[in-house]
Amino acid sequence: MRTKTPILLVATILLFVTFSQAQRYRIQNGIGIYGGLTQYDLNTDDLITNSGNGWLIGLAATVDLPHKWYNLSYNIQLSENQLGVLGAPTINQQPEFIDYKLFAAQVALIGHIKVFKNYFTIDAGPMIQYNGNLDLKDDSKENYIIEGFNTITANDLSEISRFNVNGTIGAAIGFDNFKLRAQYIYGFLNSFNKTNSQNVSENIDFKGNQSMLVFGAMVVF
Repeated sequence: MRTKTPILLVATILLFVTFSQAQRYRIQNGIGIYGGLTQYDLNTDDLITNSGNGWLIGLAATVDLPHKWYNLSYNIQLSENQLGVLGAPTINQQPEFIDYKLFAAQVALIGHIKVFKNYFTIDAGPMIQYNGNLDLKDDSKENYIIEGFNTITANDLSEISRFNVNGTIGAAIGFDNFKLRAQYIYGFLNSFNKTNSQNVSENIDFKGNQSMLVFGAMVVF
């Protein structure tokens, strides 16, 4: 019995240390639901645009890594955005902004750098996007002439590229279960690639990259 006692003692200590380490470095998962307001624009030298407001909702699967200087999250978000492009009923008339709306679905892998534990993080990562056309909010303006062109109409701009690769950077502040978030999203691909391939009366080579600001809040369960 005397020889078994030290063995049992060592085994107990090893189990305790192993359990303590597991508790200390326990990975915690969570589900976050978030929403916010957006400001959307197309950065281009070929058109005169006016950024518009919209909304965004999303779902995040968060992975909290206590022993690391960062956390990870997988995000799926849907948004409806608005954008204005300058045009006029005819070339000689006073121009006005023609309003479009754009629906988009985005999937992202985000790293969250812990500036001050989990209370303040810098967030960045890659994102892929699938979106619809630029839909005119007022179909009666589909034949408006786009400013700077003779025959390009508002309807000609509707067919934009459906797929984009984005980068996102932002910050979040708050507690474990509630955070305020700010996010900037930039599209690396030319949003007008599909537009340029359309059969229109003028030779066009539009170049433009989307940009989106998001301000919102997230609840984590």
